[in-house]
Amino acid sequence: MAKRRLRNRKVRYVAIGAALATGGAVVALLPSANAAEAKTPDQIMTMCERSAVVNGEQRTVEDFGGAFADGFQADNCDFVETNFETFDGPTEKASVDFPNCEPNATDPAKVSITWSSTAAQGQGKYVSTQQGAAGGLFGFLSGSWTKHKGTLDMTVKSATAGDTEARDVPVGKVLHMEFTPKLQRMTGEWRVRIDADPGSFAVNPSPEQNFVAPDVVEGPVILPGAAGAPGVVDGTSKAVLEDC
Repeated sequence: MAKRRLRNRKVRYVAIGAALATGGAVVALLPSANAAEAKTPDQIMTMCERSAVVNGEQRTVEDFGGAFADGFQADNCDFVETNFETFDGPTEKASVDFPNCEPNATDPAKVSITWSSTAAQGQGKYVSTQQGAAGGLFGFLSGSWTKHKGTLDMTVKSATAGDTEARDVPVGKVLHMEFTPKLQRMTGEWRVRIDADPGSFAVNPSPEQNFVAPDVVEGPVILPGAAGAPGVVDGTSKAVLEDC
């Protein structure tokens, strides 16, 4: 019995040695090299852009300008909203100056003042309206963005507020209009997934891999436009008087 066990052990050693010599079993003896590696947010966003499915929409490689041989870098990418808030944006001068500074002026000057202010429709930390002709990944945020009251599709690059008002300019004063837009901020995560691979004869199995890139997207709150016209930026206009 002892001799038989020794012969079996020699057979096993010979089998492993032959496999190492040919390389046939080396991969099976090494740990998997497919474990998820740390990636930068920009790398994760590239994987998202080149995912087979983004926010539930099945894609082809042509959708991101790839060729058939390029394939997809990930199986799925979703944007998951975690917070939404509104706040006042920066106040900006929205008109030219209207002075009433003539030396002989005695009465307020009546003026018709036209003012206008434009705000970018959306800017993200990793994506923006400038990403590609159709908005790139930014277009996929529209579903989350437009569920909030009074917002435009995010592929629209900008929106404007403006009006023409009759104002009185007191003697010795210069009048201009200022506008403070109401802005909104959407916080969330782009979640990219590479599905598990059961492996095959020549390929090691690999576990599911998941990557997350946080994003913060800002843009103006939009009021509905009249009679089908584009929406306008919500906010507060104010007449400002300064000394001549």
